Amino acid sequence: MRRKNWRIIGAGVFLGVAAIAFFFYMRSMAPKSNDPVALMQTVGIVSGVVGGLGAAMLIIGLIGKKV
Repeated sequence: MRRKNWRIIGAGVFLGVAAIAFFFYMRSMAPKSNDPVALMQTVGIVSGVVGGLGAAMLIIGLIGKKV
């Protein structure tokens, strides 16, 4: 039997939500930038990394550890 690690699950969900919120916040800021394409490329990379880390933490937390 495995026990879920709720702290890691919560951190994964938080990182996923933070990545989505950061992306949409920066999307509204892009028109004010001097180079909106480069800005959104950087924002997309950062959001993807944070979202991927959150997804990995969520999966690891759901798998849990043996008791």
